[in-house]
Amino acid sequence: MRPEEPNWTPSNEALDPTRPGPAERPRELRRIVGLFRPYRGRLAVVGSLVAASSLVGVASPFLLKEILDVAIPEGRTGLLSLLALGMILTAVVTSVFGVLQTYISTTVGQRVMHDLRTAVYAQLQRMPLAFFTRTRTGEVQSRIANDIGGMQATVTSTATSLVSNLTAVIASVVAMLALDWRLTVVSLLLLPVFVWISRRVGHERKRITTQRQKQMAAMAATVTESLSVSGILLGRTMGRSESLTAAFSDESEKLVGLEVRSSMAGRWRMSTIGIVMAAMPALIYWAAGIALQTGAPSLSVGTLVAFVTLQQGLFRPAVSLLSTGVQIQTSLALFARIFEYLDLPVDITEKADPVRLERARGEIRLEDVHFEYEAKSGPTLTAIDITVPAGGSLAVVGPTGSGKSTLSYLVPRLYDVTGGRIALDGVDVRDLDFDSLARSIGVVSQETYLFHATVADNLRFAKPDASDEEIVEAARAAQIHDHIESLPDGYETLVGERGYRFSGGEKQRLAIARTILRDPPVLILDEATSALDTRTEHAVQQAIEHLSRGRTTITIAHRLSTVRDADQIVVLDGGRIAERGTHEELIGADGRYAALVRRDRDAVSTPAPALVAAGGANRTGRGPAEEQVPTPVNV
Repeated sequence: MRPEEPNWTPSNEALDPTRPGPAERPRELRRIVGLFRPYRGRLAVVGSLVAASSLVGVASPFLLKEILDVAIPEGRTGLLSLLALGMILTAVVTSVFGVLQTYISTTVGQRVMHDLRTAVYAQLQRMPLAFFTRTRTGEVQSRIANDIGGMQATVTSTATSLVSNLTAVIASVVAMLALDWRLTVVSLLLLPVFVWISRRVGHERKRITTQRQKQMAAMAATVTESLSVSGILLGRTMGRSESLTAAFSDESEKLVGLEVRSSMAGRWRMSTIGIVMAAMPALIYWAAGIALQTGAPSLSVGTLVAFVTLQQGLFRPAVSLLSTGVQIQTSLALFARIFEYLDLPVDITEKADPVRLERARGEIRLEDVHFEYEAKSGPTLTAIDITVPAGGSLAVVGPTGSGKSTLSYLVPRLYDVTGGRIALDGVDVRDLDFDSLARSIGVVSQETYLFHATVADNLRFAKPDASDEEIVEAARAAQIHDHIESLPDGYETLVGERGYRFSGGEKQRLAIARTILRDPPVLILDEATSALDTRTEHAVQQAIEHLSRGRTTITIAHRLSTVRDADQIVVLDGGRIAERGTHEELIGADGRYAALVRRDRDAVSTPAPALVAAGGANRTGRGPAEEQVPTPVNV
């Protein structure tokens, strides 16, 4: 068991996004507005089109008034035709402007979503390993897919809708005042009530949206884990397929309830607004009739019809504005979840002026290195002093939990030391640029991670510009070329999810070929053969020996038979160096190392029953079966 790592789960670290404090809301809104800043030129064009469209649209009721009050009563056919043509042109121009503004605003919105997705992905690439050991993969995928996807309508249409409806409301109110201020006052009396109702609905939907997105993330995590190759194998061999389906059904049922609540939240209140607005024309006609009977100054038919038309034109954008407000409040919950990831602290960063190494010699020095995953768990490594000359070899051995793998994480800077320093060619690894560090140090560990792509593509991941000849040469060196050639599609064969079309030894040799292609001067072997049977281990060990030639090699050993030829062997115990020396020196000292060797020899002489049976086909139908034990992934 490894020591406890820090809890990086965002939901435990960040503030609850459902209820940002008063000081937080303006900051969130400023960040959201800032997302659109790079596209302010296009948004200005959209604003101009929206304003022009609104102004043109307001002209139509005035043309209608003239038709009813002048052109028709006076029989002026020419004026009637001109006014009717003007109304048609108004509709055409408004439609053209609407299409253009929709195209530009949708483009801007999609670019903003692209920026968000890329920013979140880039941020996650910079997070330490502790974050991924504490966060379910489905949760991460849900943030990128569901949360950002859920913002699509808001991001692509909100800005346009806001400007368009606001302009339409202002233009309509001004035009209504110009026609009759008394009817305008009557029409606007209930507007504050409508605004209050929409704000209440928005708060309610925002709260439900946060719960819904968390439930979607939980479902995504369940699907990712249980429907992976490993998850299917575990579920079926444990007879848990039906219970997993039942558990998924329960999670889906919870989502159903949240979706219904989200859809119905405030529905009756918003319907009341719709009913009142639909009844307003009747109230206006009624008020005009009463005014006419009481002797008040009468309105012409054209003015009355034009006013009602404007009023309906006012209510549509007013309702849209209220709906946009509700949508914005709902989307704030999604933005909060995205900003939660973007605000996660990044511990391992590159200096502003890092040191760049063209080609490292490969000397590794650990100087008084201390490390702890978190304070409450205590130190994992203490006072580690080791020097590995360029081209030399170091083996690190010790009981489980002694800190061997942690040491292998510190050298390539997957974690930063909490005390002391680790130097490559005399330069602190924290001072190096990430590219130099990645090119200088290669890692081969117990389990190989392969993408669902072709063999060639998996190898080229180490060197994207590698030629076919270089790939074949690396595969030959790793003793896997002949096997690849025997496959139906050769190097174009799909390896399958996580490489499950290949046996453990084959995957390990593919990892070695990938590392050979990358050609790092420093090589870390983290128990690279401990999960393999003896026969397969021998083939993989030959490939490793070829890979290790001329490189500085640090081997984290489980089977001590693989490290006896190392220039230096370090025995860790409780995170401290207990012994060091060559194989012969340590055997002669008859200390911890000698005891480990005797225990290892006894384990080999009495193999486990599951490994006694020889033969058996592996999953590709060739060669002996190989034990698969998943552990940390190859880099």
